[in-house]
Amino acid sequence: MTGMPSGPTPIIDLSQVTKIYGHGEGEVRALRGIDLRINAGEFVAVMGPSGSGKSTCMNILGCLDTPSGGAYKFLGVPVGNMNADQRALLRRNYLGFVFQGFNLLSRTTALENVELPLVYRHVPKEERRALAHKALQEVGLGGRETHVPSQLSGGQQQRVAIARAIVTQPQVLFADEPTGNLDTATSVEIMKLLTSLNEQRGITIAMVTHEPDIAGWTRRIVRFRDGHIESDQANEPVREH
Repeated sequence: MTGMPSGPTPIIDLSQVTKIYGHGEGEVRALRGIDLRINAGEFVAVMGPSGSGKSTCMNILGCLDTPSGGAYKFLGVPVGNMNADQRALLRRNYLGFVFQGFNLLSRTTALENVELPLVYRHVPKEERRALAHKALQEVGLGGRETHVPSQLSGGQQQRVAIARAIVTQPQVLFADEPTGNLDTATSVEIMKLLTSLNEQRGITIAMVTHEPDIAGWTRRIVRFRDGHIESDQANEPVREH
């Protein structure tokens, strides 16, 4: 590509991406030609009012939805050329997801919840168990392996969800309002954990949040409005103790 600065391939590269839902009078233009690059090791907050396009964008980045137009490249590979099975493999092998509602299996222990993505990868049982133990220790839940979600606090449940997301060693972690159901003190603990995973493990994190103080933990804030990226700015992250 002429005129492009040389350097590492961005892990995520959206070019003139559009997303249109519906037809005729019911047509909704959720994304109106956005460009977004995220490099390996970044910690990015994605913000914007309801209906701004941020969730649509994250669904496309997470291979949960496909653009109507434009190009999405992941590690330089065009995602638009992939079929549904290939996108599912990309999700399974390269991406981790954390949600506001934790999305844990209620009758299943913390250890078994964390093992789940490894089951889908057909990892042998002994190796699976060892990796899940390690991930739970990494998020500060060593000793809670046999607890089911109802025996854990909200913050502990989110830690289990984070352990489940990182047990496959993803390239990118997508976090959708990860502190939305948590009180302030617990939110700080979760943000400290995500910051540590970003800085110590080098996991690239893209996080949707509507809370400025949560976005303040990240190094870059991308704001959406009316299907466009309104601003994309570097940020000096807070460090609360």
